[in-house]
Amino acid sequence: MLWQPTQVALPVSGTTEAFPVRRVYCVGRNYLDHIREMREGDERDDPFFFQKPADAVVPDGSGVPYPPLTGDLHFEGELVVAIGAPASAVSPEQATEHVYGYATGIDLTRRDRQRECRERAHPWEEGKSFDHSAPCGPILPGQAPPSGELRLSVNGELRQHTDLGLMIWNVEEIISHLSHSYRLMPGDLIYTGTPAGVAAVNPGDLIQVEITGLPTLTVTIVEGEDLASQRTA
Repeated sequence: MLWQPTQVALPVSGTTEAFPVRRVYCVGRNYLDHIREMREGDERDDPFFFQKPADAVVPDGSGVPYPPLTGDLHFEGELVVAIGAPASAVSPEQATEHVYGYATGIDLTRRDRQRECRERAHPWEEGKSFDHSAPCGPILPGQAPPSGELRLSVNGELRQHTDLGLMIWNVEEIISHLSHSYRLMPGDLIYTGTPAGVAAVNPGDLIQVEITGLPTLTVTIVEGEDLASQRTA
């Protein structure tokens, strides 16, 4: 082996254990109000998925460098599902049997790059799948999907607020749909979509996501290498 591969792991709430991350799946357009604010997609579309690299995951308390090639970095607060058992072509009724737990997450998005990809009918990777783009809080073990509210604030100001019951596709349906395209395995994370209220952040901004019953996620946007070099040029 030429080098040891990096293994990203998240803390498991209430234990000394860590959850090793294998893959990161994300659901696009899973709240009606977000579809309407972005003015894209059909409100009756089936769920669709994209991926982020596993090493895009960063834990609670991290400083997230402002990424290159964007001037429009957006937050998207989300419920995250952590898979704990293999799942292939499962029904919605079987889906939660394969869940290890749940967490709060942020799908950071280079919105300008995403829009360019969409206009060119290109995949979304440049807008979605970059370094440090998937902050995730500690995982709370349990198979039953949480209910209640999701709140995201920036510098103490509430920016996103929804009830998890407003997801178009619930946790069971998301797992079932995804398991028909991929064999889900322990270590997989599924970001379940964001509500309305997404907006840009800048270096120095503190983002906090709260979901009823789950550990809070807090990250700070810090200057990336590109911004730091511009200041010293």
